[in-house]
Amino acid sequence: MTETKTWMCLICGWIYDESTGAPEHGIAPGTPWDQVPMNWTCPECGARKEDFEMVQI
Repeated sequence: MTETKTWMCLICGWIYDESTGAPEHGIAPGTPWDQVPMNWTCPECGARKEDFEMVQI
């Protein structure tokens, strides 16, 4: 099992955790960041995927 990573929106601070995904926004739990669709946007502020950065929590 690979370690899951956490990504934070640099615009609003919303956190995407690969282990929990974002099922209410169409991303299944366990979805790695590189498999999140390129056109996906932050559910809080609408920022693009490139506005996220990996963070250690």
